[in-house]
Amino acid sequence: MRYRHTNRPGFLIGFVDFFTAGIFLLFYMPLGGLQQELDEILGHRTQRYAVAYLLGIPTLFLYTLVWMARIAEELREKALELGIDGKLTSFWHMFGWNVFGLPLMGPAVATLRFFDTLNRVEAELNRRADKQVPGTERFTDENRR
Repeated sequence: MRYRHTNRPGFLIGFVDFFTAGIFLLFYMPLGGLQQELDEILGHRTQRYAVAYLLGIPTLFLYTLVWMARIAEELREKALELGIDGKLTSFWHMFGWNVFGLPLMGPAVATLRFFDTLNRVEAELNRRADKQVPGTERFTDENRR
C-alpha cells in the first residue's frame, strides 16, 4: 500500500479536535483514511474510533484516552521496528500530555508527536516499497484491481 498522507499537520488536527471535544476525529478517522492506514501499518484491525468515543462518554473519556495511548504505543513499536529514531510518540507521552498538559494545549502537543511519528513511519514504508525489486511487490487490494 502506498501512503499518500505523509505530511499530516498533527498540531492543527489536535487543536481542532480539542475544541470540538473529539467530534472532529469521528469524521476524520474514517473519511480521511486514517483508520484504514493505522490498520495497515499496525498489521491488525484496530477498534474503530467511533466505538472508543462512545465507550468514552460514560467514563469521562478515559476509555478513549487509553485507546489512543495504546495506538500511540503500537505506532512507536512499529517505528522502532523500522529503525526510525528520534522523538517518537508513546503510551505515556499521549496519556501524560492529555491529562497533565490539558491547560497547556497538551492534547494538541500529544497529537503533534503522534502524527509526526505516523508521517515518518508512512514515509519509511513508502521508501521501502519504492526500493522493492519489480515483480516482488506484496499482493494487496490495490493490485487486485
